[in-house]
Amino acid sequence: MTTTPWDARDRLGETLHRLRMRGTFYCQATLTEPWALEMPAVPDSVSFHVLVAGTCRIEVPGPDGTTVLTPGTGDLALVPHGQGHVLRGAPGTEPAPRVDLLPQRYVSPHYSVLRHGGDGPGGTTLLCGVVAFDEPVARALLAQLPPVLHVAAADPGPTPVAETVRLMSAELAEVRPGGEAIATRLADVLVVQAVRAWLDRDPAARRGWLGALADPQVGRALAAVHADPGSAWTLDRLAREAAMSRTAFAARFTDLVGEPPGRYVTRWRMALAHDRLRAGDVTVAALADDLGYRSEAAFSRAFTRTVGRTPGSVRARTSRAR
Repeated sequence: MTTTPWDARDRLGETLHRLRMRGTFYCQATLTEPWALEMPAVPDSVSFHVLVAGTCRIEVPGPDGTTVLTPGTGDLALVPHGQGHVLRGAPGTEPAPRVDLLPQRYVSPHYSVLRHGGDGPGGTTLLCGVVAFDEPVARALLAQLPPVLHVAAADPGPTPVAETVRLMSAELAEVRPGGEAIATRLADVLVVQAVRAWLDRDPAARRGWLGALADPQVGRALAAVHADPGSAWTLDRLAREAAMSRTAFAARFTDLVGEPPGRYVTRWRMALAHDRLRAGDVTVAALADDLGYRSEAAFSRAFTRTVGRTPGSVRARTSRAR
C-alpha cells in the first residue's frame, strides 16, 4: 500500500496545503456614499473582500437567485467561482461601474488604490483581491465551495482573520522591498482560513469529492493517485489501497466521487498535464512518460478526448500569450 505524508491523518489538510496562488492583484478602495462597484467575472479565480471600515453589501448572482452578504468591520468575504458580483454601500439601484475601468493609482503592477463614490457622508474602506490557483487539487476543492464564504473577524478560530488582515494592510500601506511577496503569502493564509472555517462548520463540506477525501477507505485511494498520478493504477490496485474488494470499492468510489475510478484517474492526469503544458516547461513526450502512458500518441488521444483540445494546441496558445 502506498504511503503518503497525509495517510491515516488529514487528507483535507493536504488539500489546504496545496492552495497556492499563481496570480494575485490587490486593490485598496476608499468609497463615499452613494457608491457601487461591479467586480467582473474572472475565470478560474477567487475574489476576496475585507471590510476595513464603513458598510458594504455584496451581491452575487446565481441560478437560484442573488446571494446577499452584509459583512461587519474586519470580516472576510470570499467569492470562489470567478463569478462577477456587485459591491454597494447600501441597498439600492445605484449604477455599478466596472472596477477595472475606473481611474486608479497603481502603486505597483499588482496593487492599486481606488477612490470612488459621491458626495455623501461617511466612508467605506475595502481591501480587495483577486487570486488564481493552478493546482488541480485546489481547483477541485474550490469547486465545492458555496457562492459566498463569510468569516467574521470575531470567528473563534485558532488564527483570527483580523490578525492576518492587519499584517496584510501593513505590508500594502507603503512600498517596501518584499512587501508584495509577504502580502501574497498572507493572501494564501486568508483564503485557507476562509476554507478551513467552512470545513469546520458546514455539513455540506463533507459531501461529494471532499467527502470522498475524508472517507477512510476511498480517501486512501484518492491520496495515492494524487501522490503518484503516473503509476499504473488499475481497479485491482486501487481496491487494494482501500482494503476493499473490487466490486465494493468501485461502487463506493463512484457513489462518493460521482464517476468511476478509471475515469477519475484519467481526468486527474489530464488536469495535471494541462497545467504543465500551460506552464510551458515540459514536452508532450516527457509528460506522457511522467503520467504513465506508453507512447506520446496514446497520451495525446487521452488528452484530446478529456480536455477537448490537443496537447500541442495548449502549448502553442501559451507560447503566443507569452
